[in-house]
Amino acid sequence: MQHVNHVTARHDLTLELVRKVAWEREPLALSSAAKRKIAARRATFERLLAEKTEHGVYGVNQGQGEMIRYRLSDEQLLKLARLKPYAAATSFGELYPERVTRAMVLARLANIIEGHAFSTLRLAEALVDLLNHGPMPEVAATGQGGAGEILCTYPLYAALASKLELEPGERSTLINGSSCAAALLADAALASRRRLGVVEEVLALAIEAFNAPREHYDPALGQLWGGRHHEAAFNRLNALLGPTARKQRDHQGPVSYRIVPAVLANGYWALAQAEENANLAIGAVTHNPTYFEPDAAHPLGRAASTGGFHQALAAPLMDGLAAVWADLCLLSERLCCGLLNGRASGYPDFLDTRGPGETDGHGALGYLPMALAGFVEEARGHAQRTFIPAVDASVFGQDDVGAPAFLAWPKVVKAGETLDRALSVLAVTASQALHLNRRDDLSPPLRKLLTEVRSVVPPLVEDRVLGPELKALSQRFTARVYDAAGPA
Repeated sequence: MQHVNHVTARHDLTLELVRKVAWEREPLALSSAAKRKIAARRATFERLLAEKTEHGVYGVNQGQGEMIRYRLSDEQLLKLARLKPYAAATSFGELYPERVTRAMVLARLANIIEGHAFSTLRLAEALVDLLNHGPMPEVAATGQGGAGEILCTYPLYAALASKLELEPGERSTLINGSSCAAALLADAALASRRRLGVVEEVLALAIEAFNAPREHYDPALGQLWGGRHHEAAFNRLNALLGPTARKQRDHQGPVSYRIVPAVLANGYWALAQAEENANLAIGAVTHNPTYFEPDAAHPLGRAASTGGFHQALAAPLMDGLAAVWADLCLLSERLCCGLLNGRASGYPDFLDTRGPGETDGHGALGYLPMALAGFVEEARGHAQRTFIPAVDASVFGQDDVGAPAFLAWPKVVKAGETLDRALSVLAVTASQALHLNRRDDLSPPLRKLLTEVRSVVPPLVEDRVLGPELKALSQRFTARVYDAAGPA
């Protein structure tokens, strides 16, 4: 029987829950306590609207957008409530994967589960039912240049809203806040942890193929360099490399081989920042307006307009991960060139034992650095910083600043997939070097990786078209990142 994840409070919404519910499609349920809280807060909010008519609530008894100055009559309030989220469903193009839209719906509950978005219980249960039974709406990942998240939330909840007669405030419950940015950051963090696992293995395989001195990766150095991320990098590499009785290279390796632990540590740091803030963002109350529960000074509660729909940390954190992927592309290119350069590696140039007249002068692998150079520049292009966009052309407009998370997420995804391509090239180069050296004394994890690499790209004995094989291997690496989460 499949495990059901019960949630009671907003802090139950975590990165781990995103993995279970959004990526692995485990069912979700509201606890009895959560249902009581949602219903009680809705009842108090309705009393606030009825008894405190002077208390303006944005998007409920006040107009939205450029109609903000207007207080609404009872008739206008009902008309606004029943408007369907259709008008801003204007973006189109490449779609978000289902794992991402599921995460967006899950994160929406943070505003609802403790009553801050004044949702009805009916609407909260409809969102849970959408997660459990679908179908998930299609939402464009391109054309997302709006203020807040309405270009994403309108199409995300249009079908759901079409089935319901919305009550005052419920339309805002569906479309406001920064649940989409939280979901995008969570998605990038989950993918990055898995991708770093692939990175570690491929870099360790290259280190073994180059026979770089083990002193470069001594865990004692991690303690001397300081910080948990340096220690983790050295410890992880040491575990992957395993014990060795081989004669070590008697001189230091190139810079690229010696800085592998430092670059990995930077990746761990960027990931830790993304994971920490994703955990906060998934459970954060970001609704505009935010409804505060009753207290002594406000027995019916109160509502305050906020800028919670602008998640300012998500884009820089995703940009940081994309920058790590770009650096790792360059490192992959340098490690590959080190293996192909006979003066550095001790192997024949280009890892080719054939003589003059038997090759075109570059051997079977000699053109790989050219492909890698392309991947490096492509990753750097994706890793450009995301700035806050200006939106409304009118200086008097409400919607004058855009939400940058939507612009950052495609870049970190594409930079990561570009890194997968670079890693496939490095892995094949390392495989060929180990083949020439007749090496099979690898640790179990690296032996498993080498078997996988050679099942897709067997060692070369003569020239052949490598592009399709390398593509297939890179797709395997990408599949490892998104396994159990559907297509990337």
